Amino acid sequence: MNRLPRWFKQELPDKGNQSFYLKILRSLRLQTVCEGAYCPNLGKCFLKNSLTFMILGNICTRNCGFCAIEKGRLLEPDNQESDKIGLVSTLLGLKYVIITSVTRDDLPDGGARQFYLTVKSIRQFNPAAKIEILIPDFNDNFCALEIVVKSRPEVIGHNIDTIPRLYKKVKDINSNYKRSLDLLRRIKDIDDSIYTKSSLMLGLGETKNEVIDAMRDLRAVNCDILTIGQYLSPSARHLKVERFILPEEFEDYKDIALSLGFKAVYSSPLVRSSYRAGEVFERCMMS
Repeated sequence: MNRLPRWFKQELPDKGNQSFYLKILRSLRLQTVCEGAYCPNLGKCFLKNSLTFMILGNICTRNCGFCAIEKGRLLEPDNQESDKIGLVSTLLGLKYVIITSVTRDDLPDGGARQFYLTVKSIRQFNPAAKIEILIPDFNDNFCALEIVVKSRPEVIGHNIDTIPRLYKKVKDINSNYKRSLDLLRRIKDIDDSIYTKSSLMLGLGETKNEVIDAMRDLRAVNCDILTIGQYLSPSARHLKVERFILPEEFEDYKDIALSLGFKAVYSSPLVRSSYRAGEVFERCMMS
């Protein structure tokens, strides 16, 4: 399944706009998951003044079968990273700032303090901006999670990515489906004013009933926002696509998710967890 279906066809991105963003980011040695994960929407999002910063370097301690992020020798976190992101967010006029990270199991707090400092820096440099963070599981470190939640972003996301049956195949051996659900529940336990968010990739061999069951699991821990997209294999070394889900199936999943009580759902082949995140947040607020 190397050829993409016709519904993946997109207009070529504005290279000038893309180069402008990348020049600023590289001058400050800032990473984006847009580049690191080979996101198909990079050009489109940059054109809409949207990007997802990736903190704590570009090397991950986990080895998920679907992910294009590099694995290898880890670097010490950049002590100036949080301030640089705060500054860039206001220089670019970002109204909705999204922060994610590689997983850093080598750090005692999993990088929680770096998330905290980054959110606080954005509040200082760009106080009008809304903030969404997408976090790892911190190896079930509740104190680390508390640090992150107390930074009080508008949205905290954590992706379950796939259904329980496929977890050992798709995710790293150190990842755990129940732990991820517990993390989303604990966020609400600490501060129920924060919206929680998760994401599912389809096309890895899951059944419709399994997807619906995963949605129910997320609602059982009061997850507010759900994004659903098509898995695309980054290379021949990664998991292959088992099936391309039809656009009308994504619409069906959206209707089901909304009927289960999610406040906002974005479901489409090219959707990724941070795709049009600001618009999804606005939908959540209106609901």
